[in-house]
Amino acid sequence: MSDLPLAVLFGALIVLIILSAFFSGSETGMMALNRYRLRHLAKGKHKGAKRAAELLQRPDRLIGLILFGNNFVNIVASMLAAFIAWRIMGEPGLALAPFVLTVVILVFAEVAPKTLAALHPERIAFPAAIVLKPLLKIFYPVVAAINWLANGVLRLLRVFPTDVDSQQLSTDELRTVVNEAGPLISRKYQSMLVSILDLEKVTVDDIMVPRGEINGIDIDDEMDDIVDMLVHSQHTRLPLYRGDIDNVLGVLHLRKILEPLEHTELDKNWLMENASEPYFVPLGTPLNTQLRNFQRQRQRIGLVVDEYGDVDGLVTLEDLLEEIVGEFTTDPADHSPDVHPQDDGTYLIDGGANVRDLNRGMHWELPTDGPKTLNGLVLEYLESIPEPGTSLLIAGYPVEIVQVSGNAVKTARIKPAMRRPERRPQDDVS
Repeated sequence: MSDLPLAVLFGALIVLIILSAFFSGSETGMMALNRYRLRHLAKGKHKGAKRAAELLQRPDRLIGLILFGNNFVNIVASMLAAFIAWRIMGEPGLALAPFVLTVVILVFAEVAPKTLAALHPERIAFPAAIVLKPLLKIFYPVVAAINWLANGVLRLLRVFPTDVDSQQLSTDELRTVVNEAGPLISRKYQSMLVSILDLEKVTVDDIMVPRGEINGIDIDDEMDDIVDMLVHSQHTRLPLYRGDIDNVLGVLHLRKILEPLEHTELDKNWLMENASEPYFVPLGTPLNTQLRNFQRQRQRIGLVVDEYGDVDGLVTLEDLLEEIVGEFTTDPADHSPDVHPQDDGTYLIDGGANVRDLNRGMHWELPTDGPKTLNGLVLEYLESIPEPGTSLLIAGYPVEIVQVSGNAVKTARIKPAMRRPERRPQDDVS
C-alpha cells in the first residue's frame, strides 16, 4: 500500500467520504419521510415509495444497516487519512490528520447531506432505497447480530422493535394538518374540514331552535288559523301538538297538504292521521353522533328533550349541515332577523340571538363555552339584570344594553373592535 500513488489514495478517501455522505443522508431522508404521504404513494404503485415503505417496516434493521455502513466507512477513512498524512508529513501529520478529517466529514459527510435530506427527504430516500434494499440482504447476518445485541438492551427498557408506531393522528393534530395545508386545500374547504372535526365538540344544544321560537301547529287552534299558518309557513316540516309543545302529536310535511288543501278536504283529523311520528333527540348529543343518527333513522328534524322528557328545542339536518358548510345565505347581517346593522358601524342584536350563529355569521369570537344566547352571556357576566344604558366589555367587544324586557335583555348594541385582554366583568361595567 505504501507504493500506491498519493492520487490513488486521495481518490479512495474521496470515495469513502462520498459513501459516508450517502449513509448519513439516507438515514435522515428515511426517517424524515412523511409516513402518510409514503403510504399514499406506495398504494399508488410508486416503486421508490414501496421500497422505502418495506425498509421502514423494521426501522431497527434499517438503522442497523446504515450505521454499520457509516461507521465502517468512517473508520476506514480515518485510517486512510492517517496513512496519507504520514506519507506527506511524517509523524506530525498523524497528529494533524484527525482534526482535518473531522472537519471534512462534518461538512461534507454529515451536515450537508443530512440537511439536504431533511429538506428533500423523498429525493434522497427513494433513490437510496434502491441501494439499501440489496445491501440489507447481503449484510443481513451482520445486521441481525447487531440488532440482536441492541434489541436486548432495548428489552431491558421494555421497548420492543416490532411495536412500530402507527402514527395515528388525534383530532387536534388533524386540525393542524388541515390548517397548514396552505394552497393544497382552498380556504373554503379547509374551513369545512375543520368544522367536521369540530362536530364532536358541539352538541345539539348549541344549534337548536329554542323552545320559545319553535314554529308549530296547535291542533286546538281554529282551522282557519291553522290553514293560514300552513300556507304562509317558511318551513317544509312543522311539529303538530295539542295545547303545548310537550304534547307533540307528530311532524307534518307540508308537501302532503297540497292536494287536500286544493280540494278543501283538509281538516284536523286529516292532519293528525298524516303527521309522521315525532323523532326525539336527547339534550347534549354531540353533532357527529346526531348526524349519524339522522342518517340511520332517515330523519331530517328532531325535537330536543331533557332528562324529564320536556321539549327544549328543535334541531334540523339543515342546521347541522350549516355547521359544516356555513350559512346558506351570503350576508348573515342582512338576512338574520336577530342582527340589525346601523349607520355608525354598530349592530343592534336581539337578546335571544344564538352566540355561535353570531360568531359564524359576523366572524366574531364571543365566548361559546357557557350560555348559548347573547342574553345569557350578558347575564352571566353581570350576574344581575342590567338596566338600559349599561355598558360592558365581553371578550374585547363593547356591548351596550339598549332594551330590557322583564328578566331578560331584549336588545343590545355591539361594536366590533380589536380584541383586547379580557378583564373582570365588574371592572368593565359603567
